[in-house]
Amino acid sequence: MSEAVESLKVEAAARRSPLEAAHLRAGALMREEDGAQVAAHYGDARAEYEAVRGGDGAGLFDLSARGRVEVSGSEAVQFLNGLVTNNVKTLAPGAWMGAAFPNVQGRLVARARVMRACDEQKFLIDTEAATAGAVRRSLERFTMAGDFHLRDLGEETALVSVQGAGAVELVGRVISEDAAGVGRGRVSVIDWRDSRPVTVARATHTGEDGFDLFVGADAVGDLWDALVAAGARPAGRDALELLRVEAGAPRYGIDMTDANVVLEAGLDDSVSYTKGCYVGQEIIARIHWRGHVAKRLAGLVLEGEAEPGAKIKTVDGAREIGRVTSVALSPRLGRRIALGLLKYDFLEPGTEMMVDTGSNETGARVAPLPFVRGGWHTETDGAEPQS
Repeated sequence: MSEAVESLKVEAAARRSPLEAAHLRAGALMREEDGAQVAAHYGDARAEYEAVRGGDGAGLFDLSARGRVEVSGSEAVQFLNGLVTNNVKTLAPGAWMGAAFPNVQGRLVARARVMRACDEQKFLIDTEAATAGAVRRSLERFTMAGDFHLRDLGEETALVSVQGAGAVELVGRVISEDAAGVGRGRVSVIDWRDSRPVTVARATHTGEDGFDLFVGADAVGDLWDALVAAGARPAGRDALELLRVEAGAPRYGIDMTDANVVLEAGLDDSVSYTKGCYVGQEIIARIHWRGHVAKRLAGLVLEGEAEPGAKIKTVDGAREIGRVTSVALSPRLGRRIALGLLKYDFLEPGTEMMVDTGSNETGARVAPLPFVRGGWHTETDGAEPQS
C-alpha cells in the first residue's frame, strides 16, 4: 500500500467526532459529509428542527467536523490581515468577526470566523469542514516568514452549538451566568467543571439565538451530557440543513465555491474596504466601488419541486439567468424554498422567473433573505451575526 493511500486512510479515520459514541447511544444515523462522520438525525429530524425553531427550547449540534486553527505571534495580525478580507487590526480582545480567505483573483477559498478571546497575540480561526484544509494550507505558507505560529486544534478540541430561544437560559444553567451573558459578536473563555476552559462565542447558524462552545476533546462528552440533561435536544445535519436554508446562510461547496468572487456569496459584512492590501483585494475593491457584482446569492420561493443545479430562466424561458444551489421544504413556511446564484438585474424581491430542471419547469419568485426571521433577527441587542 502506498504512503499516499495510507495517509488518506489516517486522515479519514481522524475525521471522527469525539462524540460519535454518544451519538450512537442516542440512536443517531451517521453519514459521511465533507470527509467527516456526522449525525444525520436521531430518528426525528422534524422534532429536532422544532426544538430550535419553535417554542422556548434549544437544539444541540455537534460541529466538531469544522476546522479550528490557532494563530499566534507578534506578527499574527500583520500576516492575517494580508490573507483575509476583514480588518483584524480592529478586532478587540473578547470579540470575533467574519472574514473570507480569497485567492489572487478575489475568488472565495474559504469563509471563516476570526476570534480574539483574550490574548493580544492569539487568534482562533474557525471554518467549515469543507474548507478546513484550505485554511490550514493558506496559513502554513507563512509560518517560516516571521513570528507567526500555527497550531491545528481539530483533533484536540471539539465544537458544540446550542441554538434556539432557550439557549441563553440553558447555557446559563449548565456553564455559568457569565457564559450566558456573552453578547453577540463576542467571545469569552469560561472555566467550567474542574476548571476546564470553554471558549464561548455568541453566534447563530440557524437565524435563532445561539452559542458556540469550543472545548477540549477530553471534556466535550461531559459537556454534551450536561447540556442534554438540562433540556437541550440533540439535533443532526438534516435539521441543520433546513434551518440554515431558511436563514439564508450559504454553505461552501454547495452555494459557493472558489469559482465565486467573495461578494457573490453575500459576504459583504466580512469585507473591509478601508484596510490595506490583502490577497485578491484589488479585484474585490474594484467590484465594490464599481457598484455591484454580476451575480449574487438570492432566495427563491418555488411553486413546485426543483433540485440543486437546476437552471433559473426568465419567466418566458427565453434566457438563462442563474442556477439553484440549495433546496428545502420549509416546515415554517410550508413551501419549497431555494438559494441560488442570480444575475444582478433579477435580484429585486418579487421578481418572477422559472426554474428548469430538465424534466419539468416550475415557477419561482425572488424572496428577501432570511426566509424566516428567527430570534436573532428580531432582537437588537448587539452586533449582526457573522457565522
